[in-house]
Amino acid sequence: MIAFLEGDVVEIGVGRVVLDVGGVGYELAVPTSLLSALPPVGKRARVHTRMVVREDSMTLYGFPSSDERELFDLLTGVTGVGPKVALAFLSALKPDTLRRAVIAGDADALTVVPGVGKKMAQRVVLDLRDKLGGEGAELAATGPLADVRDALLALGLTPIEASHALADIDADGKAPDDLLREALQKVGR
Repeated sequence: MIAFLEGDVVEIGVGRVVLDVGGVGYELAVPTSLLSALPPVGKRARVHTRMVVREDSMTLYGFPSSDERELFDLLTGVTGVGPKVALAFLSALKPDTLRRAVIAGDADALTVVPGVGKKMAQRVVLDLRDKLGGEGAELAATGPLADVRDALLALGLTPIEASHALADIDADGKAPDDLLREALQKVGR
């Protein structure tokens, strides 16, 4: 398999990137997390990849890190989650946010992903909880973002609103009050 490609960025489009690697243009389907991490057209980039071969197609998917590629692999292993839906998960949620939601059993947090309903979100939680759990399960259930999420719910936000508010927040070194303030600003409260 192709683990990664390194080459010049030739084209960036919605959900796709073209890399020139040794004179060959590789088109990759990508989550929005990669689009924001890419250098501008003409600059060199390294993209972690996964090739998915189907009866009627061969598609190369690109990711900013091997971690996101591994999450993609786990997601596509869930019944009913194909590569496009897995990309939607990685576009809508940061890897840590996705892990926290799955480990905490928070299917509602996953329904913010376009095309993902309650049943699919519950299936993802059920199938991946043990695979993602391990040591991180305790951290996710009791970490500062979990406390802030509980506070947001207590203030009347829906689980989806709370998940949106916490989606891009980096908790490293921040006090819970600061995290709560930042989350409330994101939702306009």
